[in-house]
Amino acid sequence: MTRNERRRGWLPVFCVVAASVCFSTGGLFIKLVPWSALAINGARNLIGAAVIRLYILLTRHRLVMNRTVAIGAASMMGVTTLFALANKMTTAANAIVLQFTAPVFVILLMLTLYRQRPKRADMLTCAMVLLGVVLFFVDGIQAGNLAGNVVAVLSGVCYAGVFMMNIGRGADALSSSFWGQLITGVLLTPLCLRETDFSAPTLLAVAALGIIQVGGAYILFSQGIKDTPPVTASLITGLEPVLNPVWVALFYGETFTPLSAVGAVIVVGSIVIYNVWNAKHGIG
Repeated sequence: MTRNERRRGWLPVFCVVAASVCFSTGGLFIKLVPWSALAINGARNLIGAAVIRLYILLTRHRLVMNRTVAIGAASMMGVTTLFALANKMTTAANAIVLQFTAPVFVILLMLTLYRQRPKRADMLTCAMVLLGVVLFFVDGIQAGNLAGNVVAVLSGVCYAGVFMMNIGRGADALSSSFWGQLITGVLLTPLCLRETDFSAPTLLAVAALGIIQVGGAYILFSQGIKDTPPVTASLITGLEPVLNPVWVALFYGETFTPLSAVGAVIVVGSIVIYNVWNAKHGIG
């Protein structure tokens, strides 16, 4: 095997791993910025849109706008905004794991929009994820995080739309991502004028959210997923909900409660096993 062949083999996998690590920093950076969730989301999306636009120009990708792209953009707006809100209202661990319920909503959307009946594995996965979510909500009632957990689940609904950005006539995921981030940035960034802390650490955290966690992560993922084997990609995707609370615990001191930890294992484990099983059987 030549050096170029070896490089083509490990580089896509590295891109997916790097993207998952970048995505996983969202909870920590949002916690570190002492702004409102909407102001944070506006600033990070505006920066992320600039990063993706630069990438589009450098790669000469054709930027499009149509009904399908607009639906994807709306999903992107919803998931970034609701995720930012959830991180301020509940623990970062709860926010990312509950957002990770998105595949369940993908199954429901495929049934509703395309009349694609769920298989036995789909139904079993939905049941297991529902069990995990119930544990989060029981824990949320006890800890006063119920509203934040609801918002986190809603972000999972929008995230399902992001997963489906490549489906439909005229679909273009990169364009949907750009327009969604740009519109969100333009609408919400003015809220930054209400904030008072513009210290170097705060601005660095906001820049990291835009450049690393939103713009750079999506670019890495879109490139790596093209040539990464499905089973490998499915396993790597599970890094994000695992690493997200780890960074927050290490650098912010926020940890899982025992009940949430059990729910997290059930949700993440069920989704990862479901994705790997589908990939092995050529489904999806």
